[in-house]
Amino acid sequence: MRRCCAIGVALLLAVLPALPAGERTAAADSRKEVVHLFNGKNLDGFYTWLKGHGKNKDPDAVFTVKDGVIRVSGQTWGGFITEKEYENYHLIVEFKWGEKTWAPREKATRDSGILLHCVGEDGAAGGTWMESVECQMIEGGTGDFILVGGKKQPTLTVEAEDRPTGAGDKKSDQPYFKPGAAPRHFRSGRINWFGRDPAWRDVKGFRGKDDVEKPVGQWNRLECVCDGDKITILLNGTVVNVGTKCSHTKGKVLFQSEGAEVFFRTIDLEPLR
Repeated sequence: MRRCCAIGVALLLAVLPALPAGERTAAADSRKEVVHLFNGKNLDGFYTWLKGHGKNKDPDAVFTVKDGVIRVSGQTWGGFITEKEYENYHLIVEFKWGEKTWAPREKATRDSGILLHCVGEDGAAGGTWMESVECQMIEGGTGDFILVGGKKQPTLTVEAEDRPTGAGDKKSDQPYFKPGAAPRHFRSGRINWFGRDPAWRDVKGFRGKDDVEKPVGQWNRLECVCDGDKITILLNGTVVNVGTKCSHTKGKVLFQSEGAEVFFRTIDLEPLR
């Protein structure tokens, strides 16, 4: 854990503007007002999409709001999606996992995600997702990048190295974000956050030895800084992944329902310019 925090602090300093302290305050004060995408009352400003049901049809009440918190049951695959498109922003989300999980992932790791720069048709990817760059939310893997193809295939450059991952006949080399490694241009797949456990298993409740995500039931702060073609992901104050030269720089934002109960209490967006 100490190693993760040290790397995270160094990376956080690297993404801060290179300004004297006094100028940083002035720059922060001049930024546009924070947009509260979630108003604490309802899903105004969003629409829903569920596989097999389509737009704004939610017969099983997958998405509900109570006491200032959005509950996503996870029962049906889909998501709630911003009506508007956004670019050049700092997205701040507070989430926690619930206890309920659903088949076919009833015994698998709790899974969700934030799809950034969503473009094209709803359900273009597998009848469920939009073409996008995903900030993965999954036990042990929150902060991974996943490139979600639609009409076009998103691409992203990440400083990454391959590490042996898995066990037995399922063991393979997978890319991990590593600051200072040679930049690699990815056209598909997943790029793991820097501390993802090589022994990760898709089992409910999995925790890696270097996880910065908090245990189930505790609130986490997940941030996505989308600045031009660069995406920086922070989890509980630690920079866990950074991508550059992203093919997509603007679009809607989608919050997934993917077999696990998850709660959101803050969804704020701060324009960068």
